[in-house]
Order: sequence, then C-alpha cells, then structure tokens
Amino acid sequence: MSIPYLAQREDQQRLEWIGGSVFSVLLDAEATGGQLTVGRFDAGLGEAPPWHLHTNEDEVFLLLSGSALVWAGDEEHELREGGVVFLPRRIPHSYRITSDRADLLLISTPGGLEKMFRHAGRDLREPRPDGFEIPLSLLAEAAELSGNVVLGPPR
Repeated sequence: MSIPYLAQREDQQRLEWIGGSVFSVLLDAEATGGQLTVGRFDAGLGEAPPWHLHTNEDEVFLLLSGSALVWAGDEEHELREGGVVFLPRRIPHSYRITSDRADLLLISTPGGLEKMFRHAGRDLREPRPDGFEIPLSLLAEAAELSGNVVLGPPR
C-alpha cells in the first residue's frame, strides 16, 4: 500500500493565529480528498476563539498538553491533558486555554476548515507586519468563507 499524502514537519504550513497562537496545517482538504482537516494549535494562557459554530464540519479536539475550559451549548467543562472533546456541527462552542501553554490537536470532517485559518492567519514564512493582529471583522469574514458563524466574543 502506498501513502496518498505525507508531509514532514518542515513541510507543514504554520500560521500565526488569535492572540499569537500558532496553528499548523497538518492535513488539509486537498491532501485528504476533502474528507478531513487536521491541525495543531500551540497556544498560550488565555487564548480563546470567539463563541462560534460550524455549519459544515464536526470537530474533535485532543488536548496533548495543558488545560482548557470548553463550552458547548450551555455547558462548561474542564479539559485536561489527554482529554478529548467531540463538537458536532451546529453546536455553538468555544474554549479558553487555562495553562501557561497548550498543545491542541484539531480534527474536522469534512475537510475545508483550513480555509478560515489561511484567510485570516499570517503564514510564518512571511515577514511579520508591524502591529499584526486579526481583527474581529477579518475573523468573521474568514469564518463565513468556511461556513462558520461567529456568534459573539470569546468566553
């Protein structure tokens, strides 16, 4: 059997994301025939995306290291190292990193969620513009491109 796609660490795209976190695109829709997106966050204390939902993707988070609070619908849960959470599409959700650093694996199906990160994030291979940030308006625009909806500020 042959491997349909292989990308070594140095080949994976790394994007600066919200609050200076880094999102690495490990597998995108193109590499998986549209079946899934796999990415990895390196995030610091307090990093939190806006309250949002996905209309197209189901999402899984595996916390490889660190800790976080996770909100799904009306529920709040603590996610500890090694914990995993499944977030079905159309369920409003968010998280907040509660440890100094966190390493978070993201899997979404079907693929395509990487479009949002690529639209608003900054490729780390490019020079960093002075004062770089991701304004809420750009984040909402990027989310809309992927069929996601920003519902409100981070929790």
